[in-house]
Amino acid sequence: MRAPLPPGSTIGIFGGGQLGRMLAMSALQLGYRCIGYAPAGDNVAAEACAGFFEHHWNDREAVSAFAARCDVVTWEFENVPVAAVEAIPADRLPTSARALEVAQDRLSEKRFVEDLGGRAAPHLRIDSEEDFARALESIGTPGILKTAREGYDGKGQWRVRDRHEAQGIRFPGRRCIYERLVGFESEFSVILVRAADGEIRFWDSTANTHEGGMLVQSVLPAGEWVEAQVDEARALAGKVADALSYVGVLTLEFFATGDGPVFNEMAPRVHNSGHWTIEGAATSQFENHIRAICGLPLGETATRFATIDMRNIVGEQALGAHRILAEEGEPHLHLYGKREAREGRKMGHVTRVGARLG
Repeated sequence: MRAPLPPGSTIGIFGGGQLGRMLAMSALQLGYRCIGYAPAGDNVAAEACAGFFEHHWNDREAVSAFAARCDVVTWEFENVPVAAVEAIPADRLPTSARALEVAQDRLSEKRFVEDLGGRAAPHLRIDSEEDFARALESIGTPGILKTAREGYDGKGQWRVRDRHEAQGIRFPGRRCIYERLVGFESEFSVILVRAADGEIRFWDSTANTHEGGMLVQSVLPAGEWVEAQVDEARALAGKVADALSYVGVLTLEFFATGDGPVFNEMAPRVHNSGHWTIEGAATSQFENHIRAICGLPLGETATRFATIDMRNIVGEQALGAHRILAEEGEPHLHLYGKREAREGRKMGHVTRVGARLG
């Protein structure tokens, strides 16, 4: 195991979005400085970083210069090209690129989890219109066609309610996966943090609500369906983290069904459904990720309030978001500093908490 990084060390973050911004803010609190790397764009993480490299992922010279300034390197989203991560010296990577390889391909991640004893929805690989037709016969409807790689927040996904609707969906020309839609009582996520010595801590699992494939709300208490199945889901998430020798925050999403938890997808990073931990937990997911990758002791993950309600602020909702501050109670508003309030774009979130526990 590496010695803990001393204050003043530099953390490199691949990616320039809001997750990188919140990671950098937690790193500053612990005495570290951050630099970021991402292609040119609205890189809101740059505002919390001491420096930022705006270069293409395949610019090996720029990646090398970035790595030379870092004591440790992490990432804020799972679609960072594996080649960029593999260009970082191994002694600066607390987690190998293997976690990204698994998570970047929906087929690979389902097989990986199934090999560890988890259950996913019935699914098939789709490489052509003929494959899609055979999958409709074999798996049936309702279902969902997804690109095997990339795509998030509902992008690269086509719901198929019945055979008639399927006739209007064309194979997009790249490898996909077709899944049977799962009948579920609730959606939930298991968020854990794992240290280099194998210690794992879990946050409470929220019940999550999605619209159009995008998370809109996470609440605690999560309800009896989630509470009855979270132990089984945690056991699987722990196996995934151990199998990957993962260090940092890892998220697995599940459906709570009448037959137990069904795995949906994983994210080897801090997660939208864990934003409530900033105010709602003893240690936030962002701080614990920094602690883990820097070799510091993990923080307690206990929930601090009897009720918690986190909601995303999307698109033009951000334009009037400061009105939330006039609400009674304890609304905690986070705006990400994005310049353009496009439809479907996450602009911030608000967490409302109830009575303090203990």
